[in-house]
Amino acid sequence: MGRGQIVAVLQVGGEFTTDDDGRMSYYGGEAHAMHVKSDWTFRTFKHEISSTLNNLKLDSYVFKYFLPRNNKTLISISNEKDLKRMVEFHAESETTYIYVMKKVDNRLKSSVADSGAPADSAVVAITPDGSKRQKICASWENAITGAGQVFEGPKEFRDALHKYAIAHRFHYRFVKNDSSRVTVECTDEGCTWRIHASKSHAKGFMIKKVYGSHTCESETVKSHRLASQKWVASVIKEKLRDSPNYRPRDIANDLQREYGLCLNYSQAWRGKSIAQKELYSPHEEACNQLPWFCQRITETNPGSVATVEALEDSRFRFFVAFHASLYGFEHGCRPLLFLDVISVKPNKNWKLLAATSVDSEGDIFPVALSVVDDESQDNWHWFLDHLKASLPTSGELTFISNGKNGLWDEVSLIFPNSYHGYQVNYFIEEFKTQLDDNWNEEVKDMLVEHLKKAIYSCKVDEFNQYIELIKTESDKLAEWLLETKPERWSDAFFKGSRLGQYTCNVSEKIVEWIPIRHELSVVQLVDTIRCNLMEMMYTRRESSNAWNEVLTPSASQKIQEQMSKALRLNVVCSTGNDGSSSVFEVCDDSVNVVNIDTWECTCRKWHVSGIPCSHAIAVFDRIEQSPLDYCIKYFTTECYRLTYAMSINPIPDVGVPTASTVPSQSTAVHPSPILTRRQVGRPKEKPADPRIAIKRAVRCSRCKGYGHNKATCKVPITA
Repeated sequence: MGRGQIVAVLQVGGEFTTDDDGRMSYYGGEAHAMHVKSDWTFRTFKHEISSTLNNLKLDSYVFKYFLPRNNKTLISISNEKDLKRMVEFHAESETTYIYVMKKVDNRLKSSVADSGAPADSAVVAITPDGSKRQKICASWENAITGAGQVFEGPKEFRDALHKYAIAHRFHYRFVKNDSSRVTVECTDEGCTWRIHASKSHAKGFMIKKVYGSHTCESETVKSHRLASQKWVASVIKEKLRDSPNYRPRDIANDLQREYGLCLNYSQAWRGKSIAQKELYSPHEEACNQLPWFCQRITETNPGSVATVEALEDSRFRFFVAFHASLYGFEHGCRPLLFLDVISVKPNKNWKLLAATSVDSEGDIFPVALSVVDDESQDNWHWFLDHLKASLPTSGELTFISNGKNGLWDEVSLIFPNSYHGYQVNYFIEEFKTQLDDNWNEEVKDMLVEHLKKAIYSCKVDEFNQYIELIKTESDKLAEWLLETKPERWSDAFFKGSRLGQYTCNVSEKIVEWIPIRHELSVVQLVDTIRCNLMEMMYTRRESSNAWNEVLTPSASQKIQEQMSKALRLNVVCSTGNDGSSSVFEVCDDSVNVVNIDTWECTCRKWHVSGIPCSHAIAVFDRIEQSPLDYCIKYFTTECYRLTYAMSINPIPDVGVPTASTVPSQSTAVHPSPILTRRQVGRPKEKPADPRIAIKRAVRCSRCKGYGHNKATCKVPITA
């Protein structure tokens, strides 16, 4: 190296450790190389470091180095003389290591006082009493490893990111945050760190890009954003189970010592409150209220099915199917069930698993639901097992779902003679995630339209035509569609009976029924749904009394649309010589064969929808028969009325269970109160004993009278 110039390696973002003999070692962080000249000014030196470190702002940083063959004492660089000495000291060295570290907080004492090393330069902190803080979150430092790392889903990625932020002591904000993609950036203005993760069909949820590196770490995270109430609860839950008298102040001290997070008393108190609720409240409700509630359901609604099962770790699951719903499904609804999971916003601890059918009008008809703690394959198996035991019919059923959490296997296992297909809206959204980001919106919309036409294609030739159109844009996309098994989503191959019903909005409907400003117990949650079901069934039953047609209004409208199309068709001939055959040829753009005995047309729309197609109606018009006689029964007004023939009965005492009404209970059981959303500040608890509040009487300072003040005084002023 030339005279007056050295090669320096900049070290930033790592940590120092000290051996028993006092030698210091540096681990982690990032390294950048640069030249350093002895004739530089200190300002030029800082500018070169800043540009090398992606324009890092260096106002809050200091620069340190070791002397040759001495790694026990850190030397500071604070002016031109220090810089020139460093170049001279390392003139014979191949490289020189310069450590870029944050400035020292004057309130902290450093164990390397003479060397000038800041106390927060290392990840191991120095507390005021001089002891090292034990960091049990050291394993979290590698929770995020970089691009290509795969997670099960966005929730797991966000959890890992949270741990990573705590371990590296920085704050972040979400730029994009949904079920298919998460983009996060550091909140520090001078930090360029940014990370993006999204769904990858082959590997799950994967980190796609990581930009920059962190240069904004602080010794102690003082903001409450990383220490959310739920996170505090998850950390202290196990210790609280063993030590119920775990005090909030001790919680705050432990989190400060173990994680470097500064919490005030109120934050620790709220975290403890949530942990206590998670540990005790659900189990108490399962043991007390729900068995009583199950008994009251079966007593007030004979023929209903209601059961609760207690699990380990204070968990439980609850299943209910009212008799009116089971009767309506058996006698009036299509043999079609949508399986869906519903997240209830005020009750984030619970998930609703629902089995929903549709009536003759295509409106939702809930059949059964279950309250569980998460959407797992085991919970779906339990729900489907109870659903099968509850259903009175043993005929073939068609299930529609998103196929997640083992539903493909569980449905075929418990209902072996059933059919199972994709929910179309979910499948279209999955298709959109496979689209190339480089395509413009026009191309993406065109591909989605091709997919929709492939879904609703009734004939194999039509299906293949639209797959070929997709293939012209992307072979990989067409291959993905074929790998997803078209017999699960296309009318050309699906063997079940969807009868034109591809989606179900039961989630939106039930969410509308539940008040979003209150957190309900499970009993109150289920009873709220019961009350709305009771009102819905009554309203629909009353409205159907005014119908005079054989078919429901929506089915009649569909028949009218097909009849208008049939006017342009030509029934060529009957295949029989005597004219009495049941097979006819109908011409439009092509020739379609209609068999009125088997209710079939070669266009397959009659079979798929359950309502005669325009070709069949043209034949009925020729042979003078009514098309209403050839509609499947599930579209008739009679079936609609049978669907809502039964009523769900009220449960008068659902809010006040008593000791005498609860089986096998020796003490009275009280329902959990409705909890309102938490207000700002620590929630105020009522004292154990009633206290009488004594109010001070208001006295006027002008007339000395009681009951008013100076501003409202009406006594005239005397001269």
